[in-house]
Amino acid sequence: MTTEKFNIFSFSGKMKTLHLSWMAFFITFLVWFNHAPLLQAIAASLGLAPSEVKTLLILNVALTIPARVVIGMLTDRFGPRLVYSALLAICSIPCFMFALADDFTQAAIARFLLGFIGAGFVIGIRLVSEWFPANELGTAEGIYGGWGNFGSAAAAFTLPVVALAFGGDDGWRYAVGITGALSLVFAFIFYANVSDTPKGSTYFRPKNLGALEVTSKGDFFFLLIMKVPMYAALALLTWKLSPAGVSLLSDTTALLCYVGLVLLFLYELTHVWKVNKHVFEAPVDEVHQYKFKQVAVLNVLYFATFGSELAVVSMLPLFFAETFELTPVLAGMVASAYAFMNLMSRPGGGWLSDKFGRKSTLLILTAGLAVGYYVMSMVDSSWPLWLAVVAAMACSFFVQSGEGAVFAAVPLIKRRLTGQIAGMTGAYGNVGAVTYLTVLSLVDYSTFFLVIAATAVVGFVALLAMEEPEGHMAEINEDGSVELIKVS
Repeated sequence: MTTEKFNIFSFSGKMKTLHLSWMAFFITFLVWFNHAPLLQAIAASLGLAPSEVKTLLILNVALTIPARVVIGMLTDRFGPRLVYSALLAICSIPCFMFALADDFTQAAIARFLLGFIGAGFVIGIRLVSEWFPANELGTAEGIYGGWGNFGSAAAAFTLPVVALAFGGDDGWRYAVGITGALSLVFAFIFYANVSDTPKGSTYFRPKNLGALEVTSKGDFFFLLIMKVPMYAALALLTWKLSPAGVSLLSDTTALLCYVGLVLLFLYELTHVWKVNKHVFEAPVDEVHQYKFKQVAVLNVLYFATFGSELAVVSMLPLFFAETFELTPVLAGMVASAYAFMNLMSRPGGGWLSDKFGRKSTLLILTAGLAVGYYVMSMVDSSWPLWLAVVAAMACSFFVQSGEGAVFAAVPLIKRRLTGQIAGMTGAYGNVGAVTYLTVLSLVDYSTFFLVIAATAVVGFVALLAMEEPEGHMAEINEDGSVELIKVS
């Protein structure tokens, strides 16, 4: 851990790592949401029905659920530098595929594969936690998350303009293709300029790669329970794509998907047992224990915060276009106000956590989030447009500050498992997005916002069980010595 001053205008040492990290995350989000502001042009170009457009939105966030878990494990094992660079390079391929798609099926497959790039966020959480001390970690993770998340807002107000500049029916294809080229180029820049830890620091790796480690018998069963919603979300997606939904999958294919999910769940259970069976043989030394309850609470909060952000960023341009009869470009720009708040809100949430404590900050922000979505549920065409935009921005402040506060706590649970914990918490954000977008396909906009508000209340209740991180967490060096890492 470096002792240099926290100076946002510096581009050396830990600050260089932070800046390159948020840039990498920014590009992943630019690529991941390059379709949202161009949906009307894409639908016209490919002849898509409204149900097919909504299906693309759900497909875009589906693969990210398992991807974040897998990428978290790979990051802990192989280090952020290699994993982030590889992700940026490989995911440029489905981006180019989407730009060249000729029909719904090709576009759907490309969008599904592009869900993998949404896992990039997890990598930077581990990287930033290696470079910054506990008293700066919330602010640093908030800047990483907030400025990176701004990629979706950048997509909303730049890509329609780029598409118009190229003109014609294929303008959207050039706009999407450019984001893929950016991703490919930055993969090499990132690899050449980043290292996993400051010089002389140890990169702690998990003992086992197959599953998240827990440190008590109760936590073993708690982990199994928390795995279920991730598979339930993928089953929900399969149902949405089956003949009961938009008929992208046949009954037989859907059935095979359900069977595959059950088998995958059972397979994962065997890995969880292999990695954690030792807790049934002898208790883990108290110095090495952590409470999985902390992870579970953060999962629920990220379901409500980031899950709702993903869903709302996907549907807000359409919501403003339909409610206030705006052009696609104007609707995209107005809707970008929601994601625009990321620049300050997420770093703000992290900074508040550093200053006033993780739990108290989260309680206030979660309450504000519930109120914010309740207000959004009342927006209709009788509202002045400026007031609807203010309501969206106020709501997004609590949503994104809440995300910053969640990930101010994640790296303080167990250092060597940070990638996996961030992966699971991040995956819950996508479980939320799939859940909310499925709800959106079944109900009107007002009910959609009310459902999010209700889940925020559930998050607030769960938060009451969380404990404030304090003292130190212990990690074992390669020579067997124990290193204590300060968390408060």
